[in-house]
Amino acid sequence: MSGPGTAAAALLPAVLLALLGPWAGRGGAAAPTAPNGTLEAELERSWESLLARSLTRLPVASQPKEAAVQSGAGDYLLGIKRLRRLYCNVGIGFHLQVLRDGRIGGAHADTRDSLLELSPVERGVVSIFGVASRFFVAMSSKGKLYGSAFFTSECKFKEILLPNNYNAYESYKYPSMFIALRKNGKTKNGNRVSPTNKVTHFLPRL
Repeated sequence: MSGPGTAAAALLPAVLLALLGPWAGRGGAAAPTAPNGTLEAELERSWESLLARSLTRLPVASQPKEAAVQSGAGDYLLGIKRLRRLYCNVGIGFHLQVLRDGRIGGAHADTRDSLLELSPVERGVVSIFGVASRFFVAMSSKGKLYGSAFFTSECKFKEILLPNNYNAYESYKYPSMFIALRKNGKTKNGNRVSPTNKVTHFLPRL
């Protein structure tokens, strides 16, 4: 598989031709000179500018991380994963957890089952994966949360930033259904809540 270096090398002949083309057709005439090496500096700046523009046209997976960030690709395209606990401030306060039998619930303490991996799927959409249980958080068409051993369309959630700096997680497949915890730490059906309800508010933290 070719990397960013190979892609950049493949662009070199075209870039050089674009830079030197106006002089190449003058019967071998020497390139105009400029005092104090300013021509060399100008060529270098032109090369860097053309290379940067060319890199932004490459698929994001082929770009160096720095170039992808500068081109505005965003973390969601770079596949940056976040290890977080999702804290819901209801009752005594609970962290969303994925148990090793696939059940979803809440735990007051920081447990290994509450450590989650949030991975971007597309802009504003994430998957939520239990690091210890190896299950994805998923939501059925009835708004019930469950653990899925495989990634499916029911494992995708819109991550919505709320005015209080908490997040709400809305099912991507079933709009208007949200991840929610009751005051006793049990899950609440997503079709019976809205982002105005505190039970849907989660604070990502370590």
